[in-house]
Amino acid sequence: MISVESLRVEFGVKPLFADASFVVNDRDRIALVGKNGAGKSTLLKILYGQQQPTAGTVNIPHDTRIGYLPQVMVLQDDTTVRQEAQKAFADVTIMKEHLDLLQQQMSDRSDYESEEYMALVERFTQEHERYLMMGAENKEAEMERTLAGLGFLRSDFDRPTSEFSGGWRMRIELAKILLQRPDVLLLDEPTNHLDIESIQWLEQFLAQSASAVILVSHDRAFINNVSNRTLEISCGRIVDYKVKYNEYVVLRRERREQQQRAYENQQKEIQDMKAFIDRFRYQATKAVQVQQKIKQLEKIVPIEVDEVDNSAMHLKFPPCLRSGDYPVICDEVKKAYAHLVFDHVNLTIKRGEKVAFVGKNGEGKSTLVKCIMGEIPFEGNLKIGHNVQIGYFAQNQAQLLDESLTVFQTIDYVAKGDIRLRINDILGAFMFGGEASDKRVKVLSGGERSRLAMIRLLLEPVNLLILDEPTNHLDMASKDVLKEAIKAFDGTAIIVSHDREFLDGLVTKVFEFGGGKVREHIGGIYDFLQRKEIAELSDLGRQESPSTYSIPSTPNAPGIPNTPKKQDYAEHKERQKQLRKAEKAVEESERKINDMESRLKELDDLLMIPEKASDMMLVTEYTTTKEALDKEVERWEKLSEELEQLIN
Repeated sequence: MISVESLRVEFGVKPLFADASFVVNDRDRIALVGKNGAGKSTLLKILYGQQQPTAGTVNIPHDTRIGYLPQVMVLQDDTTVRQEAQKAFADVTIMKEHLDLLQQQMSDRSDYESEEYMALVERFTQEHERYLMMGAENKEAEMERTLAGLGFLRSDFDRPTSEFSGGWRMRIELAKILLQRPDVLLLDEPTNHLDIESIQWLEQFLAQSASAVILVSHDRAFINNVSNRTLEISCGRIVDYKVKYNEYVVLRRERREQQQRAYENQQKEIQDMKAFIDRFRYQATKAVQVQQKIKQLEKIVPIEVDEVDNSAMHLKFPPCLRSGDYPVICDEVKKAYAHLVFDHVNLTIKRGEKVAFVGKNGEGKSTLVKCIMGEIPFEGNLKIGHNVQIGYFAQNQAQLLDESLTVFQTIDYVAKGDIRLRINDILGAFMFGGEASDKRVKVLSGGERSRLAMIRLLLEPVNLLILDEPTNHLDMASKDVLKEAIKAFDGTAIIVSHDREFLDGLVTKVFEFGGGKVREHIGGIYDFLQRKEIAELSDLGRQESPSTYSIPSTPNAPGIPNTPKKQDYAEHKERQKQLRKAEKAVEESERKINDMESRLKELDDLLMIPEKASDMMLVTEYTTTKEALDKEVERWEKLSEELEQLIN
């Protein structure tokens, strides 16, 4: 479908890549990977025809239609969502107008037996069949399904696009591209402005699409679920792996190990040659051999080893004060503007917990964060615990940086102790290596400023982290550094994110925002997604429906006493005793479940190693642990029901 031959791109002395050749076939799902600055976005622009290469050719058949979603694009604000999406059907609209004209011409004529009339009828029939084959009659329904899949409500369709944020307008552009059904889709970070549900819908759409797809994304789960082939830009070359992303990671590691061994052997050979030359340079009897060695040395082509990402670098938050047992307690919290955002929010976040806020955009995740931060008023009680020091990251944090400073100075001013010796390493891990550390903040892009604000936060002594979409502008290596730092963080973390891979193994509790409610789910992000998929089959409207393993938020969180209602003191005291006992039993069961799930994950990783796959001790432990986990989950459900009955 697309043939690329001997492609070369140069912006400076060293080319981005050279001698790149590959073919894009029908139904290829290609993940385009490489470190930031390797040339991924540049390659997409060249394939789209928006940019010309220094050398080489891109051969695209004349009738091939290409759809391209860049990271940044100029958006118009003079239409409604529906009108903007309908622009995807411009060719269908033209065809419909042409059919209407032919039909009018047939109606105006009465020479039904003439050759001209019969030719007109034949022409109309052919055009109408082509119109139907394009599925034109179903375009409106297809448009509505696509907009809904990307998170728009039916009530949004006739709203002006100017009322939506830049992220939502990018969704409209993505919908237009998908509706055009191009032969090749070029998508540059399509998930940056999508929530988890929209990402899952896009995954399914791309899996069922007849289009070839080339995508750039830092969402590992997304590209792994979509891809069946991986193109890597590394060391100025494009390497083609005919496998999906997860398999590519394994093959790339093996390839680099082979390169490293070859590099070490070559270096030894070079050292041996140089030693021979130095030793016998001035001996006449060895003059011929010395000249041969010199010529051999000149002909050696240095072996390059693929760049190593910085995800192996460890970064820890500085020591901080110990906070109270419950950094955040919400009791009947409500927030409404012209419409209700959420109501009856009852949640407790314990010290040391890592929790996720998830849900569709606009359901109140960032709003509750702002309530916790004290930035906006609300109804109800929201208590911030003793000694809580909050570190808050939001997109607008980047706007608060001092524009007169360099990148290095910005971090140097907040770094303390031994961490000051590793500033360059930290900057490199977040894509500010080399000369980039000397850039002034005022010349940085929005994404670069966000990354710099994130580094600053990582170096501040806080015990409650609140991160609102922290991964939008991070590549995979940077996300690994951040994820590892949060996992090792002694304090509490609230993470608002749509990045499943980032949240996986990081959070132990998920708060789902939707329909004006906040529901609490015990377990990791994939546990939540699995349960939610089951829930959606019986309740597509996302109304309140009990999840198999979800615990309803209790109206009386720890630290907020129950008020006795027509109970004497003794009855109330006994009830409180039973309630504390039930809460302790549920917490103990949750701890056991978390321990067993962690052990199962460890065993899974061990059994994936070929030499340990048949280890019967590991297999037996996995089986017994799984059975024990199932029994503990059943016990947990029973205890949770008993707790709920006591509360109600």
